Amino acid sequence: MYTAFLLTSLIVVASPGTGVLYTLAVALTRGSRMSIAAAFGCTLGIIPAMLAAIVGLAAILHTSALAFAALKYCGVAYLLYMAWQSLGERGALAVEATDAKDGTRSAARVVLTGFLINILNPKLSIFFLAFLPQFIAADEAHPLAAMLELSATFMAMTFGVFVVYGLFAAAVRDRVVSRPRVMTWLRRAFAGGFALLGVRLALSER
Repeated sequence: MYTAFLLTSLIVVASPGTGVLYTLAVALTRGSRMSIAAAFGCTLGIIPAMLAAIVGLAAILHTSALAFAALKYCGVAYLLYMAWQSLGERGALAVEATDAKDGTRSAARVVLTGFLINILNPKLSIFFLAFLPQFIAADEAHPLAAMLELSATFMAMTFGVFVVYGLFAAAVRDRVVSRPRVMTWLRRAFAGGFALLGVRLALSER
């Protein structure tokens, strides 16, 4: 059962989504160090969803149309905001030197943005509520501990996969940022990606 959980989690984590898109954007414009910060922020954003599933808040999102819609549209608004920023030289696609003096502050902003991307996605909490219990045996003596263990494994896989994505993108960073036309089209592509993800979230049902 644990092997099935690992394989399923890998497919879910590696599938392109807001976290992957954000990590790639940061890697291409700010380098490998910031891409790791982005991966860390996206991973931290899983914690509220995990806790919500454990204490039953995800069930409220699943049954309450108002609660689900409120959180969903906050997420939609944030994704559209990121799309708007991506079109300019701001946000995730703002090119910064990797040795900037305010690197610590910038890294904190990257982590916070990655955190918000996941925390404002109500589907993540519902995913945990529906996904994790399938891999916990009915006769499990300590179901809470088992759920925490699976959640920690999922988070570790998320961080590892996102770091790989980020480091790969960072490896070609110099070839991208030195070409203005490429950066222009890259901003448009990422803006379109964030906008499409926002639309998909807006159209999602409980």
